[in-house]
Parts: sequence; structure tokens; C-alpha cells
Amino acid sequence: MSARGDFWVSARHVLLAAVLVAGLPGLSVRADEPASRPVIVDRVIARWRTVDQDSASVGHLVFARELAFEARIEAMALGDSPDAKLTDRHIRSALTRHVTESLLEELPLDPPATPAEIGERAERARSALEARVGSAARLESARALERLDTDEVDAILRRTARASLYLDRMVAPVLVPTDLELRELHASGKTPYSDRRFVDVVDKLRRLLLSQRMASALEDFWQRARSRIVITWVKARR
Repeated sequence: MSARGDFWVSARHVLLAAVLVAGLPGLSVRADEPASRPVIVDRVIARWRTVDQDSASVGHLVFARELAFEARIEAMALGDSPDAKLTDRHIRSALTRHVTESLLEELPLDPPATPAEIGERAERARSALEARVGSAARLESARALERLDTDEVDAILRRTARASLYLDRMVAPVLVPTDLELRELHASGKTPYSDRRFVDVVDKLRRLLLSQRMASALEDFWQRARSRIVITWVKARR
């Protein structure tokens, strides 16, 4: 992306790279690690920085498999299957959320977050993500398709946790939905749980609505910050 507005011009290159990287075989690990644990080949697909950072700096790296996994989350949130073909829309949404959360997690908190707070938020982020994509099984399918290990997914959840903490403390709290709001959401018939009794799915509905509100807060922050973000796509070597 540049200040001239060519933000999404290379989205199809991300799709292509994600497919190519996902198909690469694993390589042997270091000699001091068990040979039965392969290292999955990945590559940097993009870099981003703020306009006040040195243009010659490396910036923040975005990896192909991680972005492809995040794009699958966006697709599943729209009702697609875990193995659905990724589109420019999915990639755009995933990259926006990736950069926004990455920017937020670097901003200073007052007081600083404790490890316990991050851990608790990360578990809540996992539950919200499972609600957003439809189930834990669907999330696991997406992880397996992009061959991310659980540590990589945990890192994404911790990033979400830090971003949500900043929004709650320093911007505006993501309000916990009331019982009336949850009942209205259930009655709307627009959730995966509409065919079940409210009492049986109230916790799932709460996580789903919190996830939607978090997404809205991230979008608001992104709209304010996007003019300060520069994204550069990395061309694949031939």
C-alpha cells in the first residue's frame, strides 16, 4: 500500500502465495531437535509500518500461512466452509484486522497488562473466535489446512488479547451485552444457534455478540489509523 491509495492492488498475489506456500513440503528441523518434527516452509508476504517510522526499516512482517489462516477465519465468519476458495474480500478483511491488532498491541497500556490478564483475554478470544467461525472444529480445520501449529494460533490469540485490552482501557470499553440484547439477537434468526433454545446457547450468543462488537471497534480504529499505515507487498522470488 502507498499513500496514493493502491492499498489492495496486490491482494491476488497474497492468494497465490498462500496457495503455493501451503503446498510446499516440510524441511528437516535443526540437528538438536527431533527429526520427526518438520519445519513448514513459509515466507514473508508483506511488510507494514507507520508513516513516522523510517522507510528503510524492515517494518512489521506478515507471513503467508498466517494471513491465509486469518483469511479462512473471515470466510468462515461469512458462513463459508473451512476449505472454501479464498477471495480478495477475505484477504482484505484479514489483512485489515491483522494490521489493526498488531498496531494496537504495540501501544502502551496504563497500567501495563499482566501475564494473567493476557492469558485470560486470550482464552476469551479463543471462545469468541470459535463462536465467530461456527465451532471449534471449523477453526481446527482451518488451522490444519494452513498447517499452523497450536503455538502459532496461540500467538494470534495473544495479539487479539492485547489489542482488546487497549481498546477497553484506552479507547472505549467493548460493552458486555445485556440479557435483552442476547434474546433479541437469538430471536432475529441470524445466528448459527437460532434453532436451539435460548437457555442452551446464551453463553455462545454472548461470545458471538462480543466478537461482533470487537470487530466493530477494530474497524473504527482502522478507519482512523489507515492514513498512517504503509503496506509493501513482497514479491516472490523466481
